Amino acid sequence: MRPLLITDCDEVLLHMVKHFRTWLDETHAIDFRIGAGDFATSMTRRGGAAEPIPQTEMWDLLGGFFPGEMARQTLVPHAAEALGRLAEVADIVVLTNLQDACRQPRIDQLAAFGIAHRVECNQGGKGAPVARLVEEHGHPVTVFVDDLAVHHDSVAKHAPGVHRLHMISEPELAAATPPAPSAHARIDDWQEAETWIAARFAGGTPAGA
Repeated sequence: MRPLLITDCDEVLLHMVKHFRTWLDETHAIDFRIGAGDFATSMTRRGGAAEPIPQTEMWDLLGGFFPGEMARQTLVPHAAEALGRLAEVADIVVLTNLQDACRQPRIDQLAAFGIAHRVECNQGGKGAPVARLVEEHGHPVTVFVDDLAVHHDSVAKHAPGVHRLHMISEPELAAATPPAPSAHARIDDWQEAETWIAARFAGGTPAGA
């Protein structure tokens, strides 16, 4: 039995928001200000009143990007190499907040970058699925990596023994986002993050133990 790493994908393993911004600009004449708030309030349509995009339209736009425009996404520097080394000592699950129909496209997308690990899709908070994965896996040490504070809150509630690392790979977004209060650390670079994760695995104990 080995430790478990549960990692998000978008803005952790693959860049997403800058490519989503380019697609909105090119295809929908929508300006997207990275780091200006939630996605809907960060979008404004050109050529009319500069009003935020309604939440329902924002979800439709995300549905247009995933999976149809996923080929635009690029690998976060050092992510594949770090996962490759961590996989020598731990099992890895990619827990991504996409609709279930996007699971195979995400698997194929990551495999093209040399990342071939179990992929699970989720909708909503990640605390409950993380708790299920921890129970299924059985090892006392799990590390969770995600870019959104809300998911660290959820994991802290449902699986408090999990080590939580807040990571935002997009520099514009990282500069505008404070560290997640429920995370144990904030590291936005995979070289440093790999060292932190490996230390948690080597320690052999759950968070707070």
